[in-house]
Amino acid sequence: MKIYKLPSGTLLQQENQAFFGPELDWDALLAHENLKDYLNSQSKSWKAISAEEAEDLLAKGILSPMGNQEIWAAGVTYYRSRTARMEESQDAGGADFYDKVYNADRPELFFKATASRVSAPGTAVNIRKDSTWDVPEPELTLVISPSGKIQGYTCGNDMSSRSIEGENPLYLPQAKVYAGCAAIGPCLFITDKAIEETATIRLEIFRAGVLAFAGETALTQLKRKPQELAGWLFRADTFPIGCFLMTGTGIVPDDFTLEAGDRVRIGIDEIGVLENFIEKI
Repeated sequence: MKIYKLPSGTLLQQENQAFFGPELDWDALLAHENLKDYLNSQSKSWKAISAEEAEDLLAKGILSPMGNQEIWAAGVTYYRSRTARMEESQDAGGADFYDKVYNADRPELFFKATASRVSAPGTAVNIRKDSTWDVPEPELTLVISPSGKIQGYTCGNDMSSRSIEGENPLYLPQAKVYAGCAAIGPCLFITDKAIEETATIRLEIFRAGVLAFAGETALTQLKRKPQELAGWLFRADTFPIGCFLMTGTGIVPDDFTLEAGDRVRIGIDEIGVLENFIEKI
C-alpha cells in the first residue's frame, strides 16, 4: 500500500486499485499504531479512481508525506560510508571515530530535520555557500509509530556538507541540519512486513540534463537492521506523533560535488523515486 500527500487531498494505491480521499491530519495519521488497518478502513469511504486519474493527480505535485514529525538519521551503517568518512576526516584526526562506531554496539544516531527543513518531491534541496564539497545521501527511511513500531518506508535524501564534517566531526550538526537539508517521498510504503533485503537503492545525479553520477547498493549491505536502529532511537526518547529514521547511505560520490541546478533522483525498489533539484543558500 502506498499513500501520497497531495495539495488537494490524499491518494492511496494498493494492488491495482486507487482511492482519492480528503486532506488528512498527518500528525494524527502517523500516530496510529496500526496504520495499515486504519487506512484500509478509511479508504472504504474514499472515491475509487482509475490509474489514469491517479497519474493525473500525481502530475500536479506531491507534498512531503509527513506532518510535524522529526526526522532522525543513522550514520556509518554501511562499510562504504565508514571508509568515506574516515578518508574525509583523516586530516582532522577524526578517522578512528568512524571505524569505532561502525564496529560498536551503539550506532551513530543524530537529529536531522524538523518538518520546516524538509523539501517536497520535485522541489529544491539546498547546499551551503560555506561548503565546498556537498553530496546527496540516498537512504531507506523508516516510518515509525509512537511505540517504536516500523509501519512503513520511504525514500530519503540526507543532504550532507562533507567539507564541513570532514574539517571536524564536531561540526556534524552544521553539515547536516540547515534549511532544505532533507527530502522524503514520494510516498509512504505502508506494510506489516520487512522490506526485502535484496531491494536496491539507486542514485542518479544529472547536470545540464546529462547523467553526471550514478550508483547503487543493496539493503544486504546495511550492517544494522532497521528494527535495531529504531530500538536504539527509542531508548530514553519519545515521539508522540511518530517519527522518521534515515538508515544511512551506502552510496558516497567521491571526487564529485553538487552544483546549483543539478537534479537528484533516488529510487528504492517497492517504494518509488524521489526527485529534487539543487539550490545554494
